Amino acid sequence: MNTNFEPSIPANERILDYAPGSTERADLKRELEKQSGEIVEIPLIIGGREVKTDNLGNCIMPHDHGHILARYHIARQNELEAAIDAALKAKEKWMSLPFVHRASIFKKAADLISGPYRSKMIAATMLNQSKTVHQAQIDCVCELSDFLRFNACFAGDIFKDQPISPPGVINRMEYRPLDGFVAAVTPFNFTAIGGNLPSAPALFGNTVLWKPASSSVLSNYYVMRAFIEAGLPAGVINFVPCRGGDMSRFVLANRKLGGFHFTGSTEVFQDVWKQIAANIGNYESYPRLVGETGGKDFVFAHKSAETGPLTAALILGAFEYQGQKCSAASRAFIPKSLWGEMKVRLLDEVSKIKTGDVRDFTNLCGAVIDKRAFDRIKAYIEYARSSPNASILAGGDCDDSKGYFIKPTVIEADSPAFKTMVEEIFGPVLTIYVYDDDKLDETLEACDKATPYALTGSIFASDRYAIKYMEIKLVHSAGNFYINDKPTGAVVGQQPFGGGRTSGTNDKAGSKINLYRWTSPRSVKESLVPSSRIAFPFMEEE
Repeated sequence: MNTNFEPSIPANERILDYAPGSTERADLKRELEKQSGEIVEIPLIIGGREVKTDNLGNCIMPHDHGHILARYHIARQNELEAAIDAALKAKEKWMSLPFVHRASIFKKAADLISGPYRSKMIAATMLNQSKTVHQAQIDCVCELSDFLRFNACFAGDIFKDQPISPPGVINRMEYRPLDGFVAAVTPFNFTAIGGNLPSAPALFGNTVLWKPASSSVLSNYYVMRAFIEAGLPAGVINFVPCRGGDMSRFVLANRKLGGFHFTGSTEVFQDVWKQIAANIGNYESYPRLVGETGGKDFVFAHKSAETGPLTAALILGAFEYQGQKCSAASRAFIPKSLWGEMKVRLLDEVSKIKTGDVRDFTNLCGAVIDKRAFDRIKAYIEYARSSPNASILAGGDCDDSKGYFIKPTVIEADSPAFKTMVEEIFGPVLTIYVYDDDKLDETLEACDKATPYALTGSIFASDRYAIKYMEIKLVHSAGNFYINDKPTGAVVGQQPFGGGRTSGTNDKAGSKINLYRWTSPRSVKESLVPSSRIAFPFMEEE
């Protein structure tokens, strides 16, 4: 029964090509056709049981919004309170299970997701979240598998962090779960985040209520099924799609709330923080709040930048997955000396982008997630169109007759403080400010201070002195900072992800930093031969 289990450092999950004629492409095409032709019923999963209600929501294809993929049951007060009870009931047995067994469950889930579940996961993410095959694969298979495998490795490293023990004493650190339960609220845009936010706390012996985003329930449900098939005991993670207001009233206000793991909007996270602060005297412990929220991410070019890589970074950083990434490049600062060449190259590349149904593998972009997002993004484009301080250089077309399609849009603004340069849009909209070469310092200052966010950003330059100078000037502007690369695409184990300011608590998903937040350590000291002495030498007379 005694073992010293140290998970080995994993390799990042391999990205497949899905090239014409490949086996994986044929398998995925079959799965896409299958899922497109069925309507799945998704129950709540509470205490290991499937629970159905009289309140249903629909999972649709954003690129064909009349097409229903699944109907999911929605939890309300009774179901949420039952889920809390199930989590608390399961906790003692789960936290007592040796770490090797908890880790084995999630490592097996990673093997299921990257193996037999692979096509199912990718198809669900493509159809329900309108991701291309590449964007779906790197998300729901590669990143999610990496989270599950690397977290087990990182946790093993944490457990090895032990205090010194001088002669006569044994000191040790126990890494307990938090008091109470953890609530995880996950976003629509990354299936991987959907799986990571409940599983990371669970790895440390916590039990969890998981509220997936209403617009991505299908892929998240398949993640939950993979956890269960991997051996996750009943009640450890409870799958409870619900309204945000009900989560606040019946879960976040519960006195046994121990932690809140969140990815979503800045406004929602700030509201939760206020609610918990107002309720702080009613909790049994101080809840841990871990959140990754908004961003207004930048690409800043120096006059020495190479225009080819810079153009590619702008196109992919701004428009992959329709700009619906918290890390997406949504504002760019280009020196006037480069802009003539850059403008021609950029607009030529944007004109080649195909937007449409993601089942057509020739499309780079799909649809935005829902009607609310479509209307919000369209309003920003119309604002720029009507403003004398900006011009639309490319795109700007919006059509929701069949799917929520917005063409990749490039705006040129005459100020770094223009509305679309400072407010988060979360869509395929890139705003460019062209600055005078001799105004580098004040433009760097504007980049740093114009928005309240600090999530991701990148700089482009060939001049090494300029790179170092810009890196220092923008030191607090981004939690993930890129040099001569786009500001998207963080990889687990390589670029731990998270930002500061109003972009979140910067607890770095995909690293030990995040996992430390889900444990409440206990220091234990044992004296081997206890002393009976009471008096000290200094008390003796001369």
